[in-house]
Amino acid sequence: MDLKTRAEEMKTFFDNKIDSYDDVHAAFSETKRMLTDGLDEGTVSVLDLGGGTGLELFPLFARFPRARVTVADVSPKMLEVLLKRPFADRVRVICGDFFECALGSGYDAVISTSALHHFCPEDKLVLYRKIRDCLREGGLFLNSDKVSANRAAEEADLADYAADPRRFPHMDTPLAPSTELRLLEDAGFREISVNLTDRENYRFFSARK
Repeated sequence: MDLKTRAEEMKTFFDNKIDSYDDVHAAFSETKRMLTDGLDEGTVSVLDLGGGTGLELFPLFARFPRARVTVADVSPKMLEVLLKRPFADRVRVICGDFFECALGSGYDAVISTSALHHFCPEDKLVLYRKIRDCLREGGLFLNSDKVSANRAAEEADLADYAADPRRFPHMDTPLAPSTELRLLEDAGFREISVNLTDRENYRFFSARK
């Protein structure tokens, strides 16, 4: 399945989940809070990839009330909900595929949670390089996301997906933490780290341009 087709299917999937999305993702409040806690003091401009309805922005704006956030998401229905939030006047939205859209540049930080585990290593490297280009020098990339337990589990998941991608409507292809670290390094990031979260199959990655 090519990236364009995958993006269209992801749009349909998440548009159809709009009524239950916030309830499901309320369970990830700790991983979302970690994004805010990991940001540098004085952060003003932020790009949120796959921000959906903006649940992770509640703690962010509580800590950084003067921040301005650009939220990129493939689902227009998710962004409609986001723009009804009390902080909507501090948010700009981009609706479309991460790989195709112009995302801007000069951000203090790029954040993402539960959004990037849908891409194979080759595509994710392309995306990580694009994310790095979006940051100012010294800017941070923070990603809290689903991972595979190890390389063997990663390879099994990728093989299952490659054998029949249509069986995976949510298209989960999580990677092992070691693979994520390698991709971040290959994309040109420095000061790369990974930390545990309150969820066994999630990790919190931090990397600086």
